[in-house]
Amino acid sequence: MFQSLINLFFPKACAGCESFLLQDEVVICTQCRHEIPLTNHHKIDNNEVFQKFYGRIPLEFGASLLYFHKKGIVQEMMHKLKYKGQEEIGEVIGKWYSAELKDVEHIKDIDYIIPVPLHKKRLRERGYNQVESFGKSLSENLKIPYDANVLKRKLYTKTQTKKDLLGRSDLIDSVFDISFSEEYHGKHFLLIDDILTTGSTLEACSRTLLKIPGAKISIVCMAMSHN
Repeated sequence: MFQSLINLFFPKACAGCESFLLQDEVVICTQCRHEIPLTNHHKIDNNEVFQKFYGRIPLEFGASLLYFHKKGIVQEMMHKLKYKGQEEIGEVIGKWYSAELKDVEHIKDIDYIIPVPLHKKRLRERGYNQVESFGKSLSENLKIPYDANVLKRKLYTKTQTKKDLLGRSDLIDSVFDISFSEEYHGKHFLLIDDILTTGSTLEACSRTLLKIPGAKISIVCMAMSHN
Protein backbone atom coordinates (compact mmCIF):
# COMPACT_ATOMS: atom_id res chain seq x y z
CA MET A 1 0.00 0.00 0.00
CA PHE A 2 2.76 2.42 1.05
CA GLN A 3 4.82 1.58 -2.06
CA SER A 4 1.75 2.19 -4.23
CA LEU A 5 1.37 5.67 -2.75
CA ILE A 6 5.07 6.41 -3.39
CA ASN A 7 4.68 5.29 -7.01
CA LEU A 8 1.58 7.46 -7.35
CA PHE A 9 3.32 10.67 -6.26
CA PHE A 10 6.83 9.80 -7.48
CA PRO A 11 6.32 7.57 -10.52
CA LYS A 12 9.36 5.77 -11.89
CA ALA A 13 10.38 6.26 -15.52
CA CYS A 14 11.28 3.63 -18.08
CA ALA A 15 15.06 3.32 -18.57
CA GLY A 16 14.52 3.15 -22.31
CA CYS A 17 11.93 5.77 -23.25
CA GLU A 18 11.36 7.82 -20.05
CA SER A 19 7.61 7.13 -20.00
CA PHE A 20 6.12 6.45 -16.57
CA LEU A 21 6.15 2.79 -15.58
CA LEU A 22 2.89 1.02 -14.79
CA GLN A 23 2.49 -0.68 -11.43
CA ASP A 24 3.59 -4.13 -12.69
CA GLU A 25 6.48 -2.83 -14.82
CA VAL A 26 10.06 -2.85 -13.53
CA VAL A 27 12.83 -0.61 -14.97
CA ILE A 28 11.73 -1.15 -18.60
CA CYS A 29 8.20 -0.57 -19.90
CA THR A 30 6.39 -3.33 -21.78
CA GLN A 31 6.60 -1.49 -25.10
CA CYS A 32 10.37 -0.99 -24.86
CA ARG A 33 10.86 -4.61 -23.86
CA HIS A 34 9.06 -5.69 -27.03
CA GLU A 35 11.05 -3.23 -29.18
CA ILE A 36 14.52 -4.00 -27.77
CA PRO A 37 16.55 -5.86 -30.43
CA LEU A 38 17.47 -9.34 -29.19
CA THR A 39 20.39 -11.34 -30.58
CA ASN A 40 19.22 -14.89 -29.73
CA HIS A 41 22.92 -15.81 -29.57
CA HIS A 42 22.27 -18.53 -27.00
CA LYS A 43 20.31 -20.44 -29.68
CA ILE A 44 23.07 -20.18 -32.32
CA ASP A 45 26.24 -22.30 -32.07
CA ASN A 46 28.52 -20.22 -34.30
CA ASN A 47 27.08 -16.84 -33.36
CA GLU A 48 28.58 -13.36 -33.77
CA VAL A 49 30.29 -13.32 -30.38
CA PHE A 50 31.90 -16.68 -31.02
CA GLN A 51 33.04 -15.53 -34.47
CA LYS A 52 34.49 -12.28 -33.12
CA PHE A 53 36.92 -14.18 -30.89
CA TYR A 54 37.67 -17.00 -33.32
CA GLY A 55 41.43 -17.35 -33.65
CA ARG A 56 42.00 -14.89 -30.79
CA ILE A 57 41.04 -16.90 -27.71
CA PRO A 58 39.64 -20.44 -27.26
CA LEU A 59 36.02 -19.85 -26.24
CA GLU A 60 33.72 -22.50 -24.86
CA PHE A 61 30.65 -20.28 -25.32
CA GLY A 62 29.92 -16.66 -26.18
CA ALA A 63 26.74 -14.60 -26.31
CA SER A 64 25.10 -11.24 -25.69
CA LEU A 65 21.44 -10.61 -24.97
CA LEU A 66 20.84 -7.32 -26.80
CA TYR A 67 22.00 -5.44 -29.89
CA PHE A 68 23.41 -1.99 -29.22
CA HIS A 69 22.55 0.70 -31.79
CA LYS A 70 23.47 4.37 -31.54
CA LYS A 71 20.52 6.48 -30.33
CA GLY A 72 18.54 3.32 -29.63
CA ILE A 73 16.78 2.03 -26.52
CA VAL A 74 19.74 -0.12 -25.50
CA GLN A 75 22.17 2.80 -25.72
CA GLU A 76 19.89 4.83 -23.44
CA MET A 77 19.74 1.97 -20.94
CA MET A 78 23.50 1.36 -20.96
CA HIS A 79 24.20 5.07 -20.50
CA LYS A 80 21.96 5.22 -17.45
CA LEU A 81 23.51 2.06 -16.03
CA LYS A 82 27.09 3.25 -16.55
CA TYR A 83 26.89 6.96 -15.77
CA LYS A 84 23.61 7.63 -13.91
CA GLY A 85 23.87 5.08 -11.14
CA GLN A 86 20.84 3.07 -12.25
CA GLU A 87 22.33 -0.29 -11.28
CA GLU A 88 18.88 -1.90 -11.24
CA ILE A 89 19.10 -1.97 -15.06
CA GLY A 90 21.93 -4.52 -14.84
CA GLU A 91 19.98 -6.52 -12.28
CA VAL A 92 16.91 -6.73 -14.53
CA ILE A 93 18.97 -7.66 -17.61
CA GLY A 94 20.74 -10.34 -15.57
CA LYS A 95 17.46 -11.86 -14.45
CA TRP A 96 16.13 -11.68 -18.02
CA TYR A 97 19.20 -13.36 -19.52
CA SER A 98 19.40 -15.99 -16.79
CA ALA A 99 16.01 -17.32 -17.90
CA GLU A 100 17.40 -17.73 -21.43
CA LEU A 101 20.78 -19.18 -20.42
CA LYS A 102 19.74 -21.68 -17.73
CA ASP A 103 19.26 -24.53 -20.22
CA VAL A 104 22.47 -23.88 -22.22
CA GLU A 105 24.81 -26.83 -21.69
CA HIS A 106 28.01 -24.76 -21.52
CA ILE A 107 26.48 -22.54 -18.83
CA LYS A 108 25.75 -25.57 -16.64
CA ASP A 109 29.51 -26.21 -16.64
CA ILE A 110 30.50 -22.71 -15.37
CA ASP A 111 32.34 -22.57 -12.04
CA TYR A 112 32.72 -18.81 -11.51
CA ILE A 113 31.31 -15.58 -12.95
CA ILE A 114 34.08 -12.99 -13.36
CA PRO A 115 33.41 -9.30 -14.18
CA VAL A 116 35.70 -7.17 -16.33
CA PRO A 117 37.33 -5.10 -13.56
CA LEU A 118 37.60 -1.34 -13.18
CA HIS A 119 40.78 0.26 -11.90
CA LYS A 120 40.38 1.18 -8.23
CA LYS A 121 40.68 4.89 -9.09
CA ARG A 122 37.90 4.60 -11.70
CA LEU A 123 35.83 2.65 -9.18
CA ARG A 124 36.18 5.49 -6.66
CA GLU A 125 35.23 8.05 -9.32
CA ARG A 126 32.12 6.19 -10.48
CA GLY A 127 31.24 4.57 -7.17
CA TYR A 128 30.44 1.17 -8.68
CA ASN A 129 31.34 -1.25 -11.46
CA GLN A 130 28.46 -1.09 -13.95
CA VAL A 131 28.81 -4.84 -14.62
CA GLU A 132 28.42 -5.88 -10.99
CA SER A 133 24.62 -5.80 -10.71
CA PHE A 134 24.38 -7.82 -13.95
CA GLY A 135 26.89 -10.37 -12.67
CA LYS A 136 25.32 -10.75 -9.25
CA SER A 137 21.90 -11.17 -10.83
CA LEU A 138 23.27 -13.92 -13.10
CA SER A 139 24.93 -15.48 -10.06
CA GLU A 140 21.74 -15.49 -8.00
CA ASN A 141 19.51 -16.83 -10.75
CA LEU A 142 21.92 -19.37 -12.26
CA LYS A 143 23.34 -20.45 -8.86
CA ILE A 144 26.94 -19.81 -9.94
CA PRO A 145 29.45 -18.05 -7.62
CA TYR A 146 30.35 -14.44 -8.48
CA ASP A 147 34.02 -13.58 -7.94
CA ALA A 148 35.33 -10.03 -8.43
CA ASN A 149 38.72 -10.72 -6.84
CA VAL A 150 40.43 -12.89 -9.46
CA LEU A 151 41.02 -10.24 -12.15
CA LYS A 152 42.53 -6.84 -11.36
CA ARG A 153 43.06 -3.81 -13.59
CA LYS A 154 46.57 -2.53 -12.85
CA LEU A 155 46.64 0.48 -15.13
CA TYR A 156 44.46 3.58 -14.93
CA THR A 157 44.01 4.83 -18.49
CA LYS A 158 41.96 7.25 -20.51
CA THR A 159 39.71 5.65 -23.13
CA GLN A 160 41.95 6.22 -26.16
CA THR A 161 45.08 5.13 -24.30
CA LYS A 162 43.29 1.98 -23.20
CA LYS A 163 42.31 1.20 -26.80
CA ASP A 164 45.92 1.65 -27.92
CA LEU A 165 47.25 -0.58 -25.15
CA LEU A 166 44.70 -3.33 -25.62
CA GLY A 167 45.37 -3.32 -29.34
CA ARG A 168 48.94 -4.48 -28.64
CA SER A 169 49.27 -8.03 -27.37
CA ASP A 170 52.73 -7.30 -25.93
CA LEU A 171 51.23 -4.73 -23.54
CA ILE A 172 48.27 -6.74 -22.27
CA ASP A 173 50.18 -7.75 -19.12
CA SER A 174 50.54 -4.08 -18.22
CA VAL A 175 46.75 -3.62 -18.05
CA PHE A 176 45.41 -6.64 -16.13
CA ASP A 177 46.70 -8.87 -13.37
CA ILE A 178 45.43 -12.06 -11.80
CA SER A 179 45.32 -13.54 -8.31
CA PHE A 180 44.33 -17.16 -7.77
CA SER A 181 44.95 -20.26 -5.68
CA GLU A 182 45.15 -23.90 -6.69
CA GLU A 183 41.41 -24.33 -6.24
CA TYR A 184 40.91 -22.30 -9.44
CA HIS A 185 42.95 -24.72 -11.56
CA GLY A 186 40.91 -26.40 -14.29
CA LYS A 187 37.85 -24.21 -13.70
CA HIS A 188 35.44 -22.79 -16.27
CA PHE A 189 35.09 -19.00 -16.00
CA LEU A 190 32.22 -16.91 -17.36
CA LEU A 191 33.69 -13.49 -18.15
CA ILE A 192 31.05 -10.75 -18.30
CA ASP A 193 30.92 -7.17 -19.58
CA ASP A 194 28.35 -4.54 -20.49
CA ILE A 195 28.90 -3.84 -24.22
CA LEU A 196 30.96 -5.88 -26.66
CA THR A 197 32.53 -3.68 -29.37
CA THR A 198 36.01 -4.58 -30.65
CA GLY A 199 36.48 -7.29 -28.04
CA SER A 200 39.97 -6.04 -27.11
CA THR A 201 39.23 -5.69 -23.39
CA LEU A 202 37.58 -9.10 -23.17
CA GLU A 203 40.43 -10.68 -25.13
CA ALA A 204 42.97 -9.15 -22.73
CA CYS A 205 41.00 -10.35 -19.70
CA SER A 206 40.64 -13.82 -21.20
CA ARG A 207 44.36 -14.11 -21.91
CA THR A 208 45.03 -13.15 -18.31
CA LEU A 209 42.55 -15.74 -17.00
CA LEU A 210 44.13 -18.39 -19.23
CA LYS A 211 47.27 -18.10 -17.12
CA ILE A 212 45.39 -20.28 -14.65
CA PRO A 213 46.34 -23.92 -15.42
CA GLY A 214 43.54 -25.73 -17.23
CA ALA A 215 41.24 -22.68 -17.30
CA LYS A 216 38.32 -22.55 -19.74
CA ILE A 217 36.65 -19.30 -20.82
CA SER A 218 33.12 -18.32 -21.83
CA ILE A 219 31.92 -14.76 -22.42
CA VAL A 220 28.50 -13.18 -21.88
CA CYS A 221 27.67 -9.49 -22.37
CA MET A 222 24.55 -7.47 -21.87
CA ALA A 223 24.78 -6.00 -25.37
CA MET A 224 26.80 -6.17 -28.57
CA SER A 225 27.50 -3.25 -30.88
CA HIS A 226 25.66 -3.82 -34.16
CA ASN A 227 25.84 -1.80 -37.39
